[in-house]
Amino acid sequence: MNLVRPPLALLLAILLSLPASPSKAQTPAEASLNQKFARPVPGPAQPQSEARILQALNRFTFGPRPGDLEAVRAQGLENWFTEQLHPRMLDESALDLRLAQYPGLQSGVQTLIARYPSDAVLRLAMNGKVEIPADPIERAIYANQIYRIRRRQQGLAVQAPYRAPSAPAAADQALLLVSPESIRQTLSLPPGQRLLQLASIREPSFDAFMRALRPPQRAELVAGMSPQQREMTEALAGPESLVVQELLAGRLLCDIYSNAQLLEVMTDFWLNHFNIYLHKTEQMPYYLVGYERDAIRPYALGHFEDLLEAVAHTPAMLIYLDNAESVGPHSLAAERFRESAWRRPNGKHQDPPGINENYGRELMELHTVGVNGGYTQADVIAASKVLTGWTVDHPQFGGGFLFTSNRHEPGTKKVMGFKIKQNGEREGEELLHMLATRPATAHMLCRELAVRFVSDNPPQSLVERMAKTYLSSNGDISAVLKTLFHSPEFWAESDELAKVKTPLEYIVSAVRASGADITNYAPLINELRLMGMPVYGCVQPNGYDWTSAAWVNTGDLTDRMNFALLLASNRLPGIKVDWSRPASTTAGAAATDDPSPAQEEAWLESMLLPQGASATTRAAVLRQFRTGTLWNGTQMRPVSDWPRFGRAAPPIASTREDALLAGLLIGSPDFQRR
Repeated sequence: MNLVRPPLALLLAILLSLPASPSKAQTPAEASLNQKFARPVPGPAQPQSEARILQALNRFTFGPRPGDLEAVRAQGLENWFTEQLHPRMLDESALDLRLAQYPGLQSGVQTLIARYPSDAVLRLAMNGKVEIPADPIERAIYANQIYRIRRRQQGLAVQAPYRAPSAPAAADQALLLVSPESIRQTLSLPPGQRLLQLASIREPSFDAFMRALRPPQRAELVAGMSPQQREMTEALAGPESLVVQELLAGRLLCDIYSNAQLLEVMTDFWLNHFNIYLHKTEQMPYYLVGYERDAIRPYALGHFEDLLEAVAHTPAMLIYLDNAESVGPHSLAAERFRESAWRRPNGKHQDPPGINENYGRELMELHTVGVNGGYTQADVIAASKVLTGWTVDHPQFGGGFLFTSNRHEPGTKKVMGFKIKQNGEREGEELLHMLATRPATAHMLCRELAVRFVSDNPPQSLVERMAKTYLSSNGDISAVLKTLFHSPEFWAESDELAKVKTPLEYIVSAVRASGADITNYAPLINELRLMGMPVYGCVQPNGYDWTSAAWVNTGDLTDRMNFALLLASNRLPGIKVDWSRPASTTAGAAATDDPSPAQEEAWLESMLLPQGASATTRAAVLRQFRTGTLWNGTQMRPVSDWPRFGRAAPPIASTREDALLAGLLIGSPDFQRR
């Protein structure tokens, strides 16, 4: 598969300006070029106060939006940061309106999994172990998905081949009842009746109906519906996929549109620190809705111990790291198992349940003291014994945390020299308190924060200062961030633009800088997958790497340039960017109706790169714009029909200068850094 190459001059500039992996040897010529382009040279000099504002916006938010610089300047940087530490002070009414389009994200896990069932619940319903709802729409959701599960079990395609009703086959009459007239009749109904009519179309006719709709008709199908009705319409086609899409969309929506940007950045930080993989089990997407909403976000700027406690009590973490299955070898449950083994008629040997060490190990290695925090394998086993009995109540139905004393290992345990006497569930709380207050935890967390906010190799003096604040404030995350904000190392010129954006940071910052209006998050979700950073997609518990070495290579940068050009030219469905200038920028100005490329680039640069582009980037952007062609992997082609990833793409919606120039700027080395 041929990858489309971005403009060669820009790609060279990006590769040379971003840090190389330390493990890769460089030729003398490469070293010389890397030294020359080690970091984009800023454009016109900024006043110090303005430079500090941009530094704060680049680090404590997902990137500035148009007007943010002026707003923070008017408010004062110190006041802005204080406000960010207290997100309840901020007006989030516009964000709430967008979130209201996803009512499932506000539901309890049990309600969500009952209304939009996972395949596990549906299999139980198929066997008569779960009652199918009486509500006609929810009943149809169950019926449609059960049909699909049975098709898969039989090794058949879920969607039977659809043929136009003009030439039906007798055996396919059930599929071919869909006609233009029946579609028109359904679409002409009021929203509520339209949904009921759709629910009455059972499989296999339902899939045939949906596949017969043209894109405008699909929009007409949900026109005028309430968010709940639209949600149920989508659930008829696949309830579990609906929950996944809402979960991912809600995460990106908050990152892009929230005014409480520090809260969103820290929510992202902790979701990565306490990483959970989306597809661990069929119930995990449902649990992750509550995990982010109830366990991470409320504590993201609070005390770390409260956050650690909340995470440890979540079904998502207990299932992901297998603690829900852990049983003490001397517990009552294990004793009963051994007794019952003698009475098994089949005589088959079965090992008794035992301790699972996954959570006990990651709790210390990744969540608290760190790999060099002074624990041993014996401590891992002891911590795992402490946490036996911490499980989940009927996870297939979305149940919550449950402590089962009959699974808990009795006796006193000793973890890292700390004695924990037998005390049931309280033992785990003692363990979490001990780990949260260890100096090793303070240093590990503060270094991780400094890597996120300052540089890939932060100064040890900064980490020590932050750790001191952590210990003196009982792990107050806001206090640690204040120390970071007021430390000279944070503002050091040597670390300006030192961080390379991860794919998530890059995509979200591009959307924010462009002022895009989003009604469909699927293209962004797909772009993150292509760039190797799907949301909730890290399988390993250590989460994604924050350092540049993980994200700087030719393939990744090609994907970024592809995205930049697609975004700027309005070729991502459901994402609209308006590059027309506000009236305030032209009123009384000497600008002509046909500005030069340099004038157009200057205006877009002020919008997308308020810190200014380097002379190298500006020259490369204008040079590539004037050529009007890009390399598609085999030949030079006009930008207007530039194919992507070897597949023909629709013509760029706008070939105006601003769309192409904006795309080149968003893909430039200056925009890759924060």
